[in-house]
Amino acid sequence: MDLQYTEAEEAFRAEARAWLDEAVAEQGPPPPPGDWDAIRAYDLAWQRRLHDGGYAGLNWPVEFGGRGLPATLQLVFLEEYAAAGAPYVGMNFVGNAHAGPTLIAEGTDEQRRFHLPRILRGESVWCQGFSEPGAGSDLASLRTRAVRDGDDYVVTGQKIWSTRAHVADHCELLVRTDPDAPKHEGITWLILDMDQPGVEARPMKTLDGESHFCEVFLDEVRVPVTNRVGAENDGWRVTNVTLRFERGTAFAQPIITLRSQLRSVAALAGDRAADPGLRRRLGHLDARVEALWRLTQRCVTEAEASGVPSPMGSAVKLGYSELGQEIARLGVELLGRRAIGHGAADDEAARVVRDHLWSFQFTIAAGTSQIQRNLVAERILGLPRGR
Repeated sequence: MDLQYTEAEEAFRAEARAWLDEAVAEQGPPPPPGDWDAIRAYDLAWQRRLHDGGYAGLNWPVEFGGRGLPATLQLVFLEEYAAAGAPYVGMNFVGNAHAGPTLIAEGTDEQRRFHLPRILRGESVWCQGFSEPGAGSDLASLRTRAVRDGDDYVVTGQKIWSTRAHVADHCELLVRTDPDAPKHEGITWLILDMDQPGVEARPMKTLDGESHFCEVFLDEVRVPVTNRVGAENDGWRVTNVTLRFERGTAFAQPIITLRSQLRSVAALAGDRAADPGLRRRLGHLDARVEALWRLTQRCVTEAEASGVPSPMGSAVKLGYSELGQEIARLGVELLGRRAIGHGAADDEAARVVRDHLWSFQFTIAAGTSQIQRNLVAERILGLPRGR
């Protein structure tokens, strides 16, 4: 792929930069952590602002509400987005990054017409119902059961690590529809409406003191068969489409944001900035951020050409997980004693410590680093499966 931007792409960059400068200032700062109603309203308002400005779904097909622009322009926009310090996608992450793209690739016309415009306009929040207490890295061991009853599935089971499920409208839900089939063959992908009897989302307090994650309990919940994505018992294939979007293209914004995070960390060096060892360490991290961004560009452009991200997304996810943790750890090291004794007024220290605590989940969420290494070995390098 050509890593040089064209004149037209640079013109788009200037247009996007000007719009972001104005829009970010108008949006204002986000609400404080923990105020989930306010956070939801803020994130959806930002998504609506992106939509009204013509910057939502840049590379989504026009018939699904996007602008149908090349993936390269989406990447240009993300670079400017990070440079402008624009709001994190937050509530809109699952819908924009993998539920929406999965529906584009696998959904019915009716599902696309209903859900995709609402995602882009900031009218709905999605969460993910994949992992279970006994099915994390071995996702195909899931046990949440769906029994066909006329035009509905009746679903009973439990999910865990469902980010923002307590404020979500819809859930991309994996269920077992054939308990007698081999575990990879009896799974179905459903769209679950969260606001109905039998659905309970319980927030879980995490190491950083917040409650992003939830347990979700499902007690004889009725899901219309029309909410099935793909064929019954073909959910594992559809799931891999979702996971490739999640690992290969969904991390584009967080990855480019590592650039600004690393620069913020470097600014903590103060008098130590001249230390050769520290400068070498910062230089290596900066080079790795740039290399990871180029790999992301490759994955995004491959997804545009084929319609589905390549297995290279596992390498992107692995690189992002490890690098994000290293940058966050360096921030705490440079912060020194302030990392232990910072008060509520020390906003900079609080941010660095929060970033560090949050980074612990990088190597677990969206597939552990161990799983990603296996996928890289088998699906990219072509090595034989381990016994």
